[in-house]
Amino acid sequence: MAVPKKKTSKSKRDKRRATWKRTAALQAQKAYSLGKSVLTGRSSFVYPTDEDEDTEE
Repeated sequence: MAVPKKKTSKSKRDKRRATWKRTAALQAQKAYSLGKSVLTGRSSFVYPTDEDEDTEE
């Protein structure tokens, strides 16, 4: 027989949402920073460019 679930408290709900939003905000900040570094040419990783693709062919 089905039993109703207990109600989750607002504090637990808010804690979960805050964790999720904090994680999303950190990922967005990292992506923005990486994008800026690529555009300014200060990136510390190697990524393919159009010139590199032309030399391989």
